[in-house]
Amino acid sequence: MTSLPAHTPYDGSSKLFTIGLKPLDPANWIEVDSHLLSYLAEKRRLYAEIPDKVFVEEDSTREAQREVLDLLEAHLPVAFPEAYRRTSNRVEVIGATSGGDFANVPLVRASLLVQEDLILMRRDEDGWRLAAGSLCFPSSWSLTEKFGKPLQQIHAPVPGFGPGTRPADLINRMFDGLQGQAVERYNWSIQSGDALYHPLSNVERIDRATSRPTRFPDGDVQAHAFIRVERQTLRKLPASRDILFTIRIHLDPLAVLARHPDRATLAASFAAQLDALDIAQLDYKGLTSDRDRLIAVLNHMAKDA
Repeated sequence: MTSLPAHTPYDGSSKLFTIGLKPLDPANWIEVDSHLLSYLAEKRRLYAEIPDKVFVEEDSTREAQREVLDLLEAHLPVAFPEAYRRTSNRVEVIGATSGGDFANVPLVRASLLVQEDLILMRRDEDGWRLAAGSLCFPSSWSLTEKFGKPLQQIHAPVPGFGPGTRPADLINRMFDGLQGQAVERYNWSIQSGDALYHPLSNVERIDRATSRPTRFPDGDVQAHAFIRVERQTLRKLPASRDILFTIRIHLDPLAVLARHPDRATLAASFAAQLDALDIAQLDYKGLTSDRDRLIAVLNHMAKDA
């Protein structure tokens, strides 16, 4: 039986298309669950088959990458002794296989310790740019498309977050002001199927928004719909002063809400937030053609509680 969702930000606590940063206890920085080995196996597969699509780096970021690896190797065996062991010169995931030669790159090696994706942001005169990243589980964006770009360009396709908007300026100020504290936020959507690797470039998104195809063509939304929750954290690295952005993906069948103790509240809130999205937001999320059917399923779920 599928377990209940670890996070339910669609309860109204993390509304879509808002920044929503909250303080994070460093002890809860990384999440480890029973899917650790399967997530890492999928990362190894992607590194073997499409390495150029899931990893990028500027030459000058290796020391910062090493800093990320050192932080994780210090944190993980203490926080999760049942999942990690320390050897003479490294930390290993108990039960995981080797990451191969590519794992000698520090950020790749770090990524093969955790379920999170790891992105390094670096400050220059143009603002914070994406300087290195391991992104095996993208939520409808392309790592290579965003590589080297500043935040305002990275967020340009997001409705209300483009260059010159108040949210874009606020995000830059938040990045500048981030010091020793860590913060977190949540994002969420719905996808067809349970694929962790879910890329979609800006060009593909525009094409799909224009045609607006349905994601659930057989009409059985509940059989195919998965809630995709992103738990994102930000922390400034003490030595390099780069910012490490982590993204942890949780995938839960939509049907699992029917068994949740708070299903009436969750389903009703979920439906209301989908109903409140405008066309640009629906197109960005790829939900334009399916929104009404999803709302109907969720409202039915809420009434049956």
